[in-house]
Amino acid sequence: MALAIKQDQKYTFADYESWPEDERWEIIAGIPYAMAAPSRLHQKIVLKLGNQIDQYLDSKPCEIYPAPFNVRLPIENEANEFIETTVEPDLSIICDPDKLDDKGCRGAPDWIIEVLSPTTALHDMNIKRDLYQKQGVKEYWIVHPLERWIMIYTLDSAGNYAKPLVVGMDEATPVNLFADLAVDWSFML
Repeated sequence: MALAIKQDQKYTFADYESWPEDERWEIIAGIPYAMAAPSRLHQKIVLKLGNQIDQYLDSKPCEIYPAPFNVRLPIENEANEFIETTVEPDLSIICDPDKLDDKGCRGAPDWIIEVLSPTTALHDMNIKRDLYQKQGVKEYWIVHPLERWIMIYTLDSAGNYAKPLVVGMDEATPVNLFADLAVDWSFML
């Protein structure tokens, strides 16, 4: 059963929690966005990246969570039910355990990775990039699986994303947040 959405209404995390579990949605600034089912390639990339990063984080205080995993992004300190932005990044890396609870993550993850799909590419590259910058996500990766490039945004000292670094998947990609980690793309061959 499809969920009826009123376009003139703002939605919150309380609404989100009441929606059917078999439907995937994100809410950004009170506006709901339906999420399409990911492709096989998309899921392979999320799995392989997640495994690499998880192995690296094994002895570190940070944790990685794949979608579906709720990331609630409050504007101030409003209660969960009033939060108007809840997203499900493909991969969320959180280094502050105080942000984690049984509902997911409350506050900005340190590193977010989104794997582009044709139906969500502009959303990930514009709306989510702006949202993640505003919320203080330290590192944001946009992975383009078909064209084999990664766009990497990092926060500067003023809290803005500097011009992105765009790199190919022909060699390992260093992670700014972790100086001794580089993502190996050999699984993409």
